[in-house]
Amino acid sequence: MVSLWQIFLVFAKIGAFTIGGGYMMVPAIEAEIRRRGWIPDDELPDIVALSQSAPGLLTVNMAIFAGSRLRGVKGSVVATLGVILAPFLIILAIAMFLVDVRDNAVVNAVFSGVRPAAVAIIAAYTVKLVRKHSQWWQWAVTLGTLVAIAVFKVSAVYVLLCVILVALAISWRRGAHK
Repeated sequence: MVSLWQIFLVFAKIGAFTIGGGYMMVPAIEAEIRRRGWIPDDELPDIVALSQSAPGLLTVNMAIFAGSRLRGVKGSVVATLGVILAPFLIILAIAMFLVDVRDNAVVNAVFSGVRPAAVAIIAAYTVKLVRKHSQWWQWAVTLGTLVAIAVFKVSAVYVLLCVILVALAISWRRGAHK
């Protein structure tokens, strides 16, 4: 059985050393969980999907679901504390000194360099996840969603409702033919 301390340390490490927010932490969380064999590989996409669908921060939701899967409510609490503690302290420290460095050319250059790298890491993870766990129609839904939001400026809420309806229809159709 995984100890609460192990859960805390893993999620604290992810929170402390992952720059770029929630989508940057998803691959790190998956890699740590997979490396340790804590959760079967086929359950990881479900945790990601549930975490994205639930209200709140993606990384916190992943910590809640993964911690719960590992050790119940206590695991959820410990994983959540682990993943938010370091970022909270770092943001607090930055906020205390931000006035002094907000116009610093070096700081601005670092953030300008990190942004494109973060986008590339998120894109690479997305392609890897979709390639590994998808079928042709899921690619069509992904592409349709991207076009609807980016090109036609359709509200993400309406796109999400449509995707839910499509997923329910596909699920119902599959269940009806078994």
